[in-house]
Amino acid sequence: MTLYSCCLILLLFTWNTAAYGPNQRAQKKGDIILGGLFPIHFGVAAKDQDLKSRPESVECIRYNFRGFRWLQAMIFAIEEINSSPTLLPNMTLGYRIFDTCNTVSKALEATLSFVAQNKIDSLNLDEFCNCSEHIPSTIAVVGATGSGISTAVANLLGLFYIPQVSYASSSRLLSNKNQFKSFLRTIPNDEHQATAMADIIEYFRWNWVGTIAADDDYGRPGIEKFREEAEERDICIDFSELISQYSDEEEIQQVVEVIQNSTARVIVVFSSGPDLEPLIKEIVRRNITGKIWLASEAWASSSLIAMPEFFRVIGSTIGFALKAGQIPGFREFLQKVHPKKSTNNGFAKEFWEETFNCYLPDGSKNSPAPTSFHKGHEEGLGAGNGTFAFRPPCTGDENITSVETPYMDYTHLRISYNVYLAVYSIAHALQDIYTCTPGKGLFTNGSCADIKKVEAWQVLKHLRHLNFTNNMGEQVDFDEFGDLVGNYSIINWHLSPEDGSVVFEEVGHYNVYAKKGERLFINENKILWSGFSKEVPFSNCSRDCLPGTRKGIIEGEPTCCFECVDCPDGEYSDETDASACDKCPEDYWSNENHTSCIPKQIEFLSWTEPFGIALTLFAVLGIFLTSFVLGVFTKFRNTPIVKATNRELSYLLLFSLLCCFSSSLFFIGEPQNWTCRLRQPAFGISFVLCISCILVKTNRVLLVFEAKIPTSLHRKWWGLNLQFLLVFLCTFVQIVICVIWLYTAPPSSYRNHELEDEIIFITCHEGSLMALGFLIGYTCLLAAICFFFAFKSRKLPENFNEAKFITFSMLIFFIVWISFIPAYASTYGKFVSAVEVIAILAASFGLLACIFFNKVYIILFKPSRNTIEEVRCSTAAHAFKVAARATLRRSNVSRKRSNSLGGSTGSTPSSSISSKSNHEDPFPLPASAERQRQQQRGCKQKVSFGSGTVTLSLSFEEPQKNAMANRNAKRRNSLEAQNSDDSLMRHRALLPLQ
Repeated sequence: MTLYSCCLILLLFTWNTAAYGPNQRAQKKGDIILGGLFPIHFGVAAKDQDLKSRPESVECIRYNFRGFRWLQAMIFAIEEINSSPTLLPNMTLGYRIFDTCNTVSKALEATLSFVAQNKIDSLNLDEFCNCSEHIPSTIAVVGATGSGISTAVANLLGLFYIPQVSYASSSRLLSNKNQFKSFLRTIPNDEHQATAMADIIEYFRWNWVGTIAADDDYGRPGIEKFREEAEERDICIDFSELISQYSDEEEIQQVVEVIQNSTARVIVVFSSGPDLEPLIKEIVRRNITGKIWLASEAWASSSLIAMPEFFRVIGSTIGFALKAGQIPGFREFLQKVHPKKSTNNGFAKEFWEETFNCYLPDGSKNSPAPTSFHKGHEEGLGAGNGTFAFRPPCTGDENITSVETPYMDYTHLRISYNVYLAVYSIAHALQDIYTCTPGKGLFTNGSCADIKKVEAWQVLKHLRHLNFTNNMGEQVDFDEFGDLVGNYSIINWHLSPEDGSVVFEEVGHYNVYAKKGERLFINENKILWSGFSKEVPFSNCSRDCLPGTRKGIIEGEPTCCFECVDCPDGEYSDETDASACDKCPEDYWSNENHTSCIPKQIEFLSWTEPFGIALTLFAVLGIFLTSFVLGVFTKFRNTPIVKATNRELSYLLLFSLLCCFSSSLFFIGEPQNWTCRLRQPAFGISFVLCISCILVKTNRVLLVFEAKIPTSLHRKWWGLNLQFLLVFLCTFVQIVICVIWLYTAPPSSYRNHELEDEIIFITCHEGSLMALGFLIGYTCLLAAICFFFAFKSRKLPENFNEAKFITFSMLIFFIVWISFIPAYASTYGKFVSAVEVIAILAASFGLLACIFFNKVYIILFKPSRNTIEEVRCSTAAHAFKVAARATLRRSNVSRKRSNSLGGSTGSTPSSSISSKSNHEDPFPLPASAERQRQQQRGCKQKVSFGSGTVTLSLSFEEPQKNAMANRNAKRRNSLEAQNSDDSLMRHRALLPLQ
């Protein structure tokens, strides 16, 4: 059984060796062997395997110059380590390197070679097999390039725990250590690259993109991660397509149709150069321009794509490139390559033939090969390409530096440096094993591995704990996922003005170590869009919403497709593409364009506005007129009219009117807490004081005239002290109402935002409308009582009661305050104060005008009526009117009684009674003399009734003229009817009041 197994494995190894002849590998013996997998070719030739004969290995086509340089980087690193006196001294590293042809099948063929050799060593078949050419096991593999290839290789190598260190496979799936146990890499995984792509799109404010990915383990996970990042940034994807270098023409054209019809100008591509090449060629054929290509690192510098003839289509490419490294001496090493000198490198012969388009005479074939090659740039994938033709023989003296190929483009070493770093990582892991101290090792009980019999799994253990400093002074250590965290350079494709080739201009970088939001740096001044423009292209589903608007959702469309909606009043947006409008603070309102908030307009009844100035002038006019009247009354205080109007109460009344006019000024100006608490009590108390004075004065005269016989008791009861006491009591009730109001619910200044959106009305919050109602209601109650007494005393002498004037003033008062209630309830803002000021001024002017203007007019312009005789005459006239009415009443009653007693014997006037004097003056005077005498000595009144006319004559002369008056009285006998004694007595009683 053991022998059978040995033969089976040897057979497998022999078949694998046959597929990879001496010219298809680079191999060198050593104490420790490292494996290598590189894409020396871009693909394999399509061949129909009909299985009529033994299947043959497919032929690799399209030479990859960069793949050969990466291989050279591994050989250079191994030779540098072997010559190092400090790293693995007395140990020699060998290598076995195979061509993957950029396909999984070829990569697995090479991997089986590594696994088979390791399996032979593990079986320890030396005693059964005579292997003179024994090759040590491969303890680690450097490679492969594509993530899809590395995935397949990692699954196989992981079964035997053979460490695999990739230099170019960046798929994030490979970070899964449960599936890929032995996989490590010196390139960052695509998770950071996908995030960086989303950051770039966000930086340029694009939100409408398309995505294209290679249909493999590199493209699918990368674009999936990008979608996740795009969704977080509100970036919408218009289309998402998968491609492959093996896609048929129909599939390629379908993808091109999608690209051509899309409105998205930015296209994110996660693919390798070979997978993307067929698509780009079709796009170039259709001349689809104006697209911005965002390239992953796998094709961002690929010479398959970065060709001058493609530039008009993909000239706006922005891509990611790995951080470039430095390899001292590598340039010279590349120049030393020669088929005759590179005996260990079986790929050197084909390289020489492809470079100089010739064939080596001693070669095994003179087959057609690409006749031309294309210049490329760093770390992209370049290829020989052309038509098949006969090649001339190579002389062997060709100069490698005289030909420009991607192989010699070592200006920015990226993938090559990753290869170099991978080899040194394995070497340092071996160095740790070599220098391990027993008891401090990584294995059981601190044991160490034997460097001479080291196994692959032991190297893998040390690689996971690796930590060393590379030649650039950077720390190298793999994280728990076997990844190295690295940074990216951001490049932009330019067209060289010198030779027309595509050059990669570094325009920024992405630092994965920085804080989020600070990782991306782009120098926009270096970017050329479409090869010449500096203007950033537009790639949004909708045009930007300007400040003052917000994005509105369009039903059935992606969130990136929106309409711009104006911000409502009171809200603003100060940035473009605002998702929502922000509300302005409470005291602010949006400006006309809704781009910012401005302070709301403050409104109150201001001193400076025309309306406020007008009200103030009227209030000052009222104060001036009241002061003028008060001054007139003070100056003429001893005149009969002033004395007859109850001088002291008139002073108090005028003072209260001054307070009324003054209280209106508290309603003008910006309301403060103290003005709000003062204005309503001031107004209420002032008016109650005013109405109380009028009420007491009117009621006093009415009661005196209504008394049958005024006595000293009346004079005492209606004395001055009691009048002031009644005024105080009436006013005190209002004061109590105000005190309770201020204590329980004091008014305060209030900023009202609710009445109008853009205006703040500063008003007074009254605290309690009920209290205000009580205040005004009590004032109106006193006014109603005053109106009642004024109306009742309308027939008294005008000098005492001003009945009709008080009646008019009270009517004005009621009209004003009844109108005030609905006006107050229906207005708002500053007009509330204005309505109340107007009411106060109107009521105050009504009282002032009706009560005092007539008297001031008499005092100033009719002094002849301001005499004691005029006052007494008016009073006496009233007395005689009362007496006459009483006499006629008694006369009528007596006649009715006599008629009832006498029956029909007497005759009585049926319609009227006339009483007239039958005595003529025996000594008549001239008419003018008579009028002068009446003006000097007395007055004469004619009283008419429905039943007769009585002429009354009264004389008031000085005592020294009484004798003459008596003689005239005897001659004239002017009294034609005797008045009742009680009326004359009332007249005499009233004289002292005058």
